[in-house]
Amino acid sequence: MAVPESGTKAPGYGSQLVAVVGPGLAQLVRPPQASHKQEAAQRLVRQLFALSGMTIGLMLLLMFTFDVTAIQSMPPRGTPGLWPVRIFTDFGKDEYVLGILAAALILVVLAVPLRPQGSRSRLLHLGTHLQYLFLAVLIPILCAQPLKWIIGRGRPFVGGKANAFNFQPFNGTEAYFSLPSAHAVTAFALAFAMAAVWPRLRMPMYLYAVAIALSRLVLLAHHPSDVVGGALVGLIGAMLVRYWFAARQLGFAVGEGGQIVPR
Repeated sequence: MAVPESGTKAPGYGSQLVAVVGPGLAQLVRPPQASHKQEAAQRLVRQLFALSGMTIGLMLLLMFTFDVTAIQSMPPRGTPGLWPVRIFTDFGKDEYVLGILAAALILVVLAVPLRPQGSRSRLLHLGTHLQYLFLAVLIPILCAQPLKWIIGRGRPFVGGKANAFNFQPFNGTEAYFSLPSAHAVTAFALAFAMAAVWPRLRMPMYLYAVAIALSRLVLLAHHPSDVVGGALVGLIGAMLVRYWFAARQLGFAVGEGGQIVPR
């Protein structure tokens, strides 16, 4: 009697995991596919020019008129009663935010092979959105670090007095890493990205970002113009990453006129 052929062996967990991770990374660098990507690019350029012009103008206005007054009105550095603000401000720390997003993305990726083939689409969709959130925060943070070094703005009261124009470009020390605020970069990039994926979260996320920015002022870590500059870097970075995803039809769709919407 002939021995019947055994059924095809199901791929193991490791093979399935590679099958998820490989295409997930490859799709980030594939050529753009969206039919209205050109209109989206033109719309993005207009938005970035308008946002940059208004924000840089506000930064200059703050430097000349309000920065010194604002930091002089804050409680002295190290005031014991500010401990709740010190705890809260860490919710805008780039390492913590990126760590949480990376952990969530890894958990989703690890969970996908455990699901039946027919029920993986939701997890994969969530994974795409988490990829976007992670990169939308990471890219502007990576851009902010060389900006801090190049600009070399002194933090409040570095040098012994309130001085909005204490600049030592390429100084390279933490005392002269005031502009842009990394916390503001992180908070506003995260706020934009979360609102882009889940529009109903727009208001609470921007309230969170503003609160993080205010906490940096209260703790005398930054001038007002520093957090405005950080907000600009964070928003620009998150907008550029959103366009990158939308042009490849990853988590976003591009409609007529170049409007980008979540999908």
